[in-house]
Amino acid sequence: MDIRTKQRAVVEALEDVKGRDIMVFNVARQTAYFERVVIASGDSSRQVNALAASVQERMKSMGARIAGVEGGRNGEWVLVDLGDVVVHVMHPAVRSHYNLEELWGGKEVKLAKAAKPKKTGKASRKKPSRGKAASSRRSK
Repeated sequence: MDIRTKQRAVVEALEDVKGRDIMVFNVARQTAYFERVVIASGDSSRQVNALAASVQERMKSMGARIAGVEGGRNGEWVLVDLGDVVVHVMHPAVRSHYNLEELWGGKEVKLAKAAKPKKTGKASRKKPSRGKAASSRRSK
């Protein structure tokens, strides 16, 4: 699986469960073990565990291998190892204390927002087409 596809899926999985302050770092030049570090915050132990579970479910559904998960028991910091992407989900206080952004903060990856389908409501109903068929009826 392409690294960009994987990192986008991880971020979407975190956003689905309302993860906060999501950051993606390209660490390929800092370590040979993985290419990306994703860091996100959750407001409670329950949310931290839910965020990590969401990432795991999304990756499994895409056929990616999960190399390991650490820290789920206490829920203050959960690490999900996806091989070339490592995901850290933590309480804001724990995140502030360990300051992983400074450790891995070489180059933050800016993700392009995925295109969302336009919502259509009653006010935006399509008007009848005035193509060739409509114009040919008028000319007769």
